[in-house]
Amino acid sequence: IEDTELSINHPYYDVARHGIVQLAGDDNSGRRVVTFSCCRMPPSHQLNHSRLLEYLRYTLDQYVENDYTLVYFHYGLNSRNKPSLNWLQSAYKEFDRKYKKNLKALYVVHPTNFIKILWNIFKPLISHKFGKKITYLNYLSDLREHLKYDQLNIPEDVIRHDQNLRDKQKGRPPPLAKLPPPRPPLPTQQFGVSLQYLKDKNKGQLIPPVMKQTVSYLKSKGLRVEGLFRRSASIQTMKEVHKLYNQGKPVNFDDYGDVHIPAVVLKTFLRELPQPLLTFESYDQILGITGVESSLRVTSCKQVIQGLPEHNYVVLKYLICFLHMVSQESIYNKMTGSNLACVFGLNLIWPPKGASSLSALNPLNLFTELLIDFYPNIFSSRTVPGEILP
Repeated sequence: IEDTELSINHPYYDVARHGIVQLAGDDNSGRRVVTFSCCRMPPSHQLNHSRLLEYLRYTLDQYVENDYTLVYFHYGLNSRNKPSLNWLQSAYKEFDRKYKKNLKALYVVHPTNFIKILWNIFKPLISHKFGKKITYLNYLSDLREHLKYDQLNIPEDVIRHDQNLRDKQKGRPPPLAKLPPPRPPLPTQQFGVSLQYLKDKNKGQLIPPVMKQTVSYLKSKGLRVEGLFRRSASIQTMKEVHKLYNQGKPVNFDDYGDVHIPAVVLKTFLRELPQPLLTFESYDQILGITGVESSLRVTSCKQVIQGLPEHNYVVLKYLICFLHMVSQESIYNKMTGSNLACVFGLNLIWPPKGASSLSALNPLNLFTELLIDFYPNIFSSRTVPGEILP
């Protein structure tokens, strides 16, 4: 996801064009993932490290209000591009509590002796609580346990380095077993299957059961919960809920005592659709929203929505109607249309290959915000037989 789409006049273009800092989808708990790739850092004389620090803050500022995950690819850091220890120390101090609090996991991939030396230097500065968030991973395959690996756009240099490390292992382990062909979905499957599949298996119901239940629960018990949709849930709980849904067994969210669990389930359901709710075909149109005159943007959104397949339109209308309700209670839940858009934008639309670049966030979030804020206008002129609203 090269971040070269920023205008050359953008204040961070000089740093962003290297693709050092990138957005990489979500982890297994629905938290946004940001990656930092050392191999993309040019020699120090070509990179203003102060600007890099500013850009990293600029990127994280979009997520620090929500739980997020950071993946640090260490390979490629060398004497030519390595920042000074003084810079590293000032950088750590620069990121105050708001950046550290909601950072739920920091994965350091391919650590070296340099990392161990750094740890000893910084140990007096790093709190025990923050230190527990750091996980060292020797191989890329270890990421699969924690993240949606296929959403990561890992630099080719890092992939080659990982393979070299494996080849150098004494006794070279047996090659990774070939993955078996994908099994057909269960008749009761709810996650990772198409809207059409769900409709066929649920006697023609247009709104998927998992969406209907989570929205109903959140409408009754979550509308005034501060930070709704901003928090993550434990991986174990999410696995349990997914399994229940996919086996067609009842899910009682009262049993978990946490309103954020159905909120994460709803986001995860959307993200695991084989095709985004707004469809791949609409991606380029949506990216163009920032180039539309402000007074015409709602009309432009309406045109995109009118072009959606009927089923996608009905499900989207159901969801946006609910999110509009949530935004109407923002005095309590602090979730305005803008805040909700930051959470849901990338769960409604993503490119056919890879994840969206950082520069795509602005138009994707703007489009989603318009849908939420202007819901009555945008969805007023098209109705479908059998559609329901929350």
